[in-house]
Amino acid sequence: MENAKMDSRGINTTREYKIVLLGPGGVGKSAMTMQFICHCFPEDHDPTIEDAYKTQARIDDEPAQLDILDTAGQAEFTAMRDQYMRAGEGFIICYSITDRRSFQEAAQFKQLIYQVRHSYDIPIVLVGNKTDLEGMRQVTREEGRVLAREFNCQFFETSAALRQYIDEVFHAVVREIRRREREALEAMEKGSRKKDSLWKKLKGTLRMRRENVT
Repeated sequence: MENAKMDSRGINTTREYKIVLLGPGGVGKSAMTMQFICHCFPEDHDPTIEDAYKTQARIDDEPAQLDILDTAGQAEFTAMRDQYMRAGEGFIICYSITDRRSFQEAAQFKQLIYQVRHSYDIPIVLVGNKTDLEGMRQVTREEGRVLAREFNCQFFETSAALRQYIDEVFHAVVREIRRREREALEAMEKGSRKKDSLWKKLKGTLRMRRENVT
């Protein structure tokens, strides 16, 4: 993990990314989070418990602080769920490849994000976990790819138990947040250049009128 950068005043300047894991209980969200943070697999975990974690990583040679919310995925947490859907910058929607119902619920979580944010242009990564249980698979890899195309997002199949493709998932959502920020900044700069150009044209027109009058 990477140490935070400090400015001349000793203030942490590393960009923080608020990431929310969504999905039904028991699909392995907590195991994915723990494997990413400390390379350990929790043998016993209560899927109804929500928790938050902070960690630092270097992604594409740039430090990042990840503020990760591991949600419970239970219907009774609706009010809290709305709050973290508003605050989250990127979302990891998880299902288990051994549980078709969890796969079907993944689309519901995507819709919940839209209901709260009123936009489909949100950084999302879709994850099918538990590939170490291939013999119990109920959801094909192609079905995951199709759903990811519907979501217009990246797709990974992972194994939290074996720590396969865990880092890639978290890095991907940070990259998506960064990409959208760059696009928004470029759009703002383009709009600013257009305004500057229009302003110069207006001043040029006024100057020509004054010259014609004199």
